[in-house]
Amino acid sequence: MDATKAFHHYLNKFVEISDHDFKTMILPFLTIRKFAKKELITRVGERENWINFIGKGLIRKFYLKGEEEINTQISMEGHIIHSQESFHSRTASEYSIETIEPSIVVSSTFDQLEAMFAQSQQMEHMGRMIITHTMVIKDRWQMLLVKLSPRERFIHFVTRNPEMLQRVPQKFLASYLNIKPETFSRFKHLIKGVKSRES
Repeated sequence: MDATKAFHHYLNKFVEISDHDFKTMILPFLTIRKFAKKELITRVGERENWINFIGKGLIRKFYLKGEEEINTQISMEGHIIHSQESFHSRTASEYSIETIEPSIVVSSTFDQLEAMFAQSQQMEHMGRMIITHTMVIKDRWQMLLVKLSPRERFIHFVTRNPEMLQRVPQKFLASYLNIKPETFSRFKHLIKGVKSRES
């Protein structure tokens, strides 16, 4: 499935959009962008001007704490990634966004998105639902970071995202889960136990 078809499929989860409406009301406001591995999409200190749907690849969002990179989002195909506060408030980004794998994203600028939503109530409704959805996911994850122990966070994540363990460097996952790298390594033996209980 190409990136624009995948994006159309994603939008249909929120609002049913015909092929005609997608081609006439959405496609003109989209830009397909391709990035190499370890390429920065958004730089800290710059205003985020793009919202990105990942058609292919793997991308992370992080900030610097001293010399340490703190990952706050790691997303693969079928997900939205952008520096939210910067994009919506039109201020400088506190985050960097970088590809982990070569990636293809379906993007809209802030102005393109505004123009898309202004076309009809359906488009505006779709926009509200997607933005709300991304905020809920972020809020839910922040709550899990607080409520769950490191071990519980690890199990919760790997049981729902087994592919991530194969594709994402361990140091990135440890940072994202707020687990020390050596603790993350120790937890990896838990995966076999989880799999055996599920089978």
